[in-house]
Amino acid sequence: MSYYSDTPSVDDELESLGWYHFDLSRHAAEALLLSNGKDGSYLLRNSHEGPGSFALSVRAKDSVKHFHVTRKSSGYAFGFNEFASLQDFVSHFANQPLLGSETGTLIVLKCPYPWRVEEPSIYESVRVHTAMQTGRTESDLVANAPSFGTKEGYLVKLGAVVKNWKQRWFTLNRNELKYFKDKMFDEPIRTLDLTACSAVQFDYSKDRVNCFCLVFPERTFYLCAKSGVEADEWIKIIRWKLSHIRKER
Repeated sequence: MSYYSDTPSVDDELESLGWYHFDLSRHAAEALLLSNGKDGSYLLRNSHEGPGSFALSVRAKDSVKHFHVTRKSSGYAFGFNEFASLQDFVSHFANQPLLGSETGTLIVLKCPYPWRVEEPSIYESVRVHTAMQTGRTESDLVANAPSFGTKEGYLVKLGAVVKNWKQRWFTLNRNELKYFKDKMFDEPIRTLDLTACSAVQFDYSKDRVNCFCLVFPERTFYLCAKSGVEADEWIKIIRWKLSHIRKER
């Protein structure tokens, strides 16, 4: 997977790096590190900002931070540091593995995450919301990324008593699925505790497309997304959460 067509030596250098994940997306990197990595796991990947731009993704407990790495004619620029070669860049991690986060704590680059691993299909479907913060100080170079597994959007919900369908704004954070009358409302109509949910799956019993259901002891909730892809994303991310809930029991 050559990234620089005119600099084969750089290609060889990057491709020989066991933790360079080529075109792995930001979202997939977060899913990969949070699902299979551990605190301090890190990897290098291409950045969407174009040739010569990379991102170092690091797991810090229950979130993933992203740092800009730029390939220049003189070597690699990482924060305020520049390295003449990739070997110097790697040695920096081995000898000075601490990075300050926005909370004042330290992130330790403990172990590279190898790219030669089997990646579950969930990484291609799950979308998470992240925000990158940039600036002129080292703390400004740290990403503010919410925990993997957050999602929000409009879904159409079947009423419990009056069997009509109404659009609601849903947010998923940690083990709570909340729905609101609309996006601008602060107070949810209801909060669903996913620790009590036994299953989530596509549903074909209703005369609607892109429908799925969440099964709780007292009730089954029927929801419809605007597309099959969107419904699949909701199902996969909730299943991911349910699997982690069961592991913790």
